[in-house]
Amino acid sequence: MKLTVIGGGSTYTPELVDGFARLRDQLPIDELWLVDPDPVRRELVGGVATRMFAHAGHPGSVHVTDDVVEGVRDADAVMFQLRIGGQAARQQDETWPHEACCIGQETTGPGGFAKALRTVPVVLEYAALVERYAKPDAWIVDFTNPVGIVTRALLQAGHRAVGLCNVAIGFQRRFAREFEVAPDAVRLDHVGLNHQTWERGVHVRSDDGSERDVLDDLLAPDTGALDRMAESVHMPADLIRLQHAVPSYYLRYFYAHDVVLREQLHERTRAEAVMDTERALLAKYADASVVTKPAELEQRGGAYYSEAAIDVLSSILGDRGDVQVLNVRNDGTFPFLPDDHVIEVPARVTRKAITPLPVAPLAADMTALVSHVAGYERLALDAAVHGGRDRVLRAMWAHPLVGQVDRAEQLTDLLLAANADLIPWAGGTLADGALAGSR
Repeated sequence: MKLTVIGGGSTYTPELVDGFARLRDQLPIDELWLVDPDPVRRELVGGVATRMFAHAGHPGSVHVTDDVVEGVRDADAVMFQLRIGGQAARQQDETWPHEACCIGQETTGPGGFAKALRTVPVVLEYAALVERYAKPDAWIVDFTNPVGIVTRALLQAGHRAVGLCNVAIGFQRRFAREFEVAPDAVRLDHVGLNHQTWERGVHVRSDDGSERDVLDDLLAPDTGALDRMAESVHMPADLIRLQHAVPSYYLRYFYAHDVVLREQLHERTRAEAVMDTERALLAKYADASVVTKPAELEQRGGAYYSEAAIDVLSSILGDRGDVQVLNVRNDGTFPFLPDDHVIEVPARVTRKAITPLPVAPLAADMTALVSHVAGYERLALDAAVHGGRDRVLRAMWAHPLVGQVDRAEQLTDLLLAANADLIPWAGGTLADGALAGSR
């Protein structure tokens, strides 16, 4: 089996390699190809990946290249984890929206929109190469944010693709610790859009195979579990109790926008913290004695990404027909959204298709927010594919964190100024090393 990672020079790639090494019986890789334009990252990340495989006794070989065609040629599956503009662009996404009193964030709001505009054209270019040179039934697994928009771009263009996020698997692990069971004994009723999801049920399987929804136990006021859950998602316990669902951390940007904005104005950006971590990681990767995943990698983000990636890849390639939380076409799952919109729900995975499972109707407040954000996402994708300031302005105006026309005008100008070198239709050209980096 040949697996290719586009954006393989990311400092996060050794997390993937660690999972591939530990779970090689589940996902037997003969060749792992890391594609990245940055020669320094290719050498350092490729070197530590090779040592990790050797140390673990993994029989597969590691290859590094800047040639996308060579990297994807005859691949069984291709993972996308690229970041156009690197962490410097992320730093911009997390700061310029403050000038218009909006949060700065790399996956939602104005900053997330900027990332979509930079990313979608490049992803589509590389997906076309995958279609041409990889195996005919090869799948693309997208971990590139904003995952919902990027995955819909791929599906809209006719590619065999699925979106992957680590929020659901993170919750699964969190609940497993809470109830002292194995992670695979926990099944979630996970619904929404990427980075805008709720856990409406937490089903724990007993030794006899029976399941019980323990959400009421989690939300009971006298157990301490509710306060622990509220602390973990940084939102009030009363909000969780009223919704009778556990929101993802990313909903804080909607439910507590002004609080988050005040925090951002007085704290370092996440990009600055990640850049510090990346410098430490690259120094580790340069050390020939490092043959396992460095402890500093835990600070990089994307917890359990390797497990989630291995789950979906082994399910696809093994035609297992099991159920995982993924970003897939709506196809009637949420009747208030178009069929071709991309949602994040449990889905059945086979080699030929990934199909969402039916879900119970969303509560009115969830439906309202999902509908609003989905409308923005559709306009954002149109702007990313076709370009033009008017399309950017219309999508910006539609985002629920923006809304006002004068603010949308200001944010549009800020976005285009900050990304002039990275959006081709705005006159920019991608700089060398633009792909380097992941979450």
